[in-house]
Amino acid sequence: MAIIVNLDVMMAKRKISLNELSEKVGLTLANLSILKTGKAKAIRFSTLEAICKALDCQPADILEYRDEE
Repeated sequence: MAIIVNLDVMMAKRKISLNELSEKVGLTLANLSILKTGKAKAIRFSTLEAICKALDCQPADILEYRDEE
């Protein structure tokens, strides 16, 4: 199972920097960077909600499932 994080794609579409998103969401740059690079093992729904609100998007715009075969 592979969950792909497309946070960098949405940030580029919305023309928002990691620093700006960090301020809007209330997360540290380190934690956002871990999420953005796909190294995160989990994400809280409250964090996902805050990111979606800041980027005006849906969770499916950020998270994608790809079957590993």
